Amino acid sequence: MNEPERGQSRVRRFFRDLGPGLITGAADDDPSGISTYSVTGAQFGLSCLWTALFSFPLMSAVQLMCARLGMVTGRGLAANIRQHYPRWVMWGACTLLLIANIFNIGADLAGMSDAMELVTGVAAPFWSPVFALALVALVVFASYRHVARVFKWLTLALFAYVIAAFLETHSAARILRATFFPHIEWTRDYFAVLVGIFGTTISPYLFFWQSAQEVEEERAQGRKTIKERQGATDKELSASRQDVIIGMFFSNLVMYFIILTTADTLHAHGLTKIQSARDAAAALRPLAGNGAYLLFTLGMVGTGMLGIPVLAGSCAYAVAESSAWAGSLDRKLRVAPKFYGVLGAAVAIGLFLAFSGINSVRMLFLSAVLNGVLAPPLIALVILLTSNGRVMRGRQNGVILKTLGWACAGIMTICAFAMFVS
Repeated sequence: MNEPERGQSRVRRFFRDLGPGLITGAADDDPSGISTYSVTGAQFGLSCLWTALFSFPLMSAVQLMCARLGMVTGRGLAANIRQHYPRWVMWGACTLLLIANIFNIGADLAGMSDAMELVTGVAAPFWSPVFALALVALVVFASYRHVARVFKWLTLALFAYVIAAFLETHSAARILRATFFPHIEWTRDYFAVLVGIFGTTISPYLFFWQSAQEVEEERAQGRKTIKERQGATDKELSASRQDVIIGMFFSNLVMYFIILTTADTLHAHGLTKIQSARDAAAALRPLAGNGAYLLFTLGMVGTGMLGIPVLAGSCAYAVAESSAWAGSLDRKLRVAPKFYGVLGAAVAIGLFLAFSGINSVRMLFLSAVLNGVLAPPLIALVILLTSNGRVMRGRQNGVILKTLGWACAGIMTICAFAMFVS
């Protein structure tokens, strides 16, 4: 094999190895994430840019623990909680997940529908059920491999914010200072934004999804039983680490540029309170001019198509694993009706919430805050499971992973407490 062919082979292998981590990272930038970062940049300008750099090692550590848990034990997070903890802990964790996810689904449907109204003129209530039905049909009737392939390519819609940021005139010194030197305001609004940022980047649904998808990857390789899936080689763990870190880097890169773009296009021109999808779309005007609404809509709809199946799928995995039901995106509807029933019910209840009348931008931001409040106890469970040598078969967390995990849970708890008492 000559040098160009070897180079192409390495590139193909690199992209082939990107799977659950990349999908999880991209799903992290769902409509709730886009809205939260837009609200942050508009309200506080560049002063929250540091959160993208600060949260990267924390979210990478948590997702890496979830990935390792699925790979080494051959089970998802909920199944491991069921095996090693009392039922009240298991169902308590599932309840936290379901509350956060269903509210998030409703918010994402509302955000996607409002964005579609911008470019079509057709009222948002028409679009919510259309999106809900289309997404359920995609997940139920398409194979896992096909769904995963679609998810990967949908992530490209998020680069619009990166391009838009480079079209503005920036002060490099201000950007570097805001990136590397944290600025904190001791107000309720500021801590609500911090909770929302942490909640939409380190979300409960990603924990369950990541571990479940590692199991799905092994099933796809022919390891059908738990015994066949147990254990992981150094090479497999290394590939998973690369996948997770790249996925989280991609997620935070987009987060960084959404905050930067909205800070320099909205906050700098006095639009500090985003009230509608129309306001949020204005951040892309330097890139697309009159086509800003179209570009914003493509981003919102694309990331919603990516995020909502992950939200609903993580609900289904959690309940199915907790109840010891057959459940997998690779299984047909007739084989796993309860699994798909939970998935469909989560989307249906989310659809009901989308018609609640709450302003979509407000609802998207509140869903991120809710995730931020509910995440810490679930992070603690992930750390305890992956630090247990008996559970992890000798592959338990090292000092760095454990330290970053507890730091993440502690920081999110402190921010939530500060928000409530300030």
